[in-house]
Amino acid sequence: VTGLLCAKLIERGKLKLEDKIIRFFILFNREKKSEITIQDLLTHTSNFSAWQPFYLITDTPLRSINLAFIAEEPLENEVLARVTYSDLNFILLRFLLEDLYGGRQFDEIAKTEIFEPLNLKNTFFNPPAELQKRIAANEKGNEYEKLMCLNLGCDISEYDWRDYQIWGEVHDGNCYFMNGVSGHAGLFSTALETFKIAQQFLANQTSLLKPETCELFRTNFTKGLNEARSVAFQLAETKNSTASQVLAKDSFGHLGFTGTSLWIEPKTERVFILLTNRTHARELPFVNINETRRKFHELAVIALNQK
Repeated sequence: VTGLLCAKLIERGKLKLEDKIIRFFILFNREKKSEITIQDLLTHTSNFSAWQPFYLITDTPLRSINLAFIAEEPLENEVLARVTYSDLNFILLRFLLEDLYGGRQFDEIAKTEIFEPLNLKNTFFNPPAELQKRIAANEKGNEYEKLMCLNLGCDISEYDWRDYQIWGEVHDGNCYFMNGVSGHAGLFSTALETFKIAQQFLANQTSLLKPETCELFRTNFTKGLNEARSVAFQLAETKNSTASQVLAKDSFGHLGFTGTSLWIEPKTERVFILLTNRTHARELPFVNINETRRKFHELAVIALNQK
């Protein structure tokens, strides 16, 4: 959704990949960060750290505090040195999109720009309580993030951790702290409606973008780096990609931490959606299901080729 909303602004001339973030947020006018571009955020080459617990920094998810925290966060490497998938990139893009879409809240932007035009009825942030039984449950409490915080040397004793079964609300701690709405997490959907969103990235099927804009999602902007990334997606040409060897190299996809997966093959216009769950009723560490994802794609291609 974040990548799609950015693409719509690029079409309208309100945003360019080469725009530096200091154009929008003067807080980033400091050494090294002043050179970070929109493309760096969308391709995860900003070199922000992969993750930080915003909820341990402040008691309130104020936009100004979160922006200041990201601006002060040290970079891990020189800009463009490598791909480091970072939640901070898309948290920052959420704030940018809210500004460029007239000050509206991110969930409202997604609703009016994407969900309503596509007539989606089961895609939203913060799903209604009556839908809980249709939603996959996650772990009890958030033991995984507790461990991550401890590994960072954080004091977690004062935070009011969720100690119940996380079910029908976002698993990600930062997104939960941000009232269930962020650019990096929080979206709930079904396989059918995920497919309808995926169609918007295909030139011959999109109704929300110009066909030529869809090239952004299959173009490798990180050639020579450790991962092949397009706008908002990983490309199948990435070594050990979960797309497996059966999908074309310009196929693009995205994984969800809890076990979900979406891959799109532009040439065949095939969409591969796997909505599973690796966090429910399991002890840490959570199982790595990447091999399962690869096998899923291999079996799906075999089945499709037999038709």
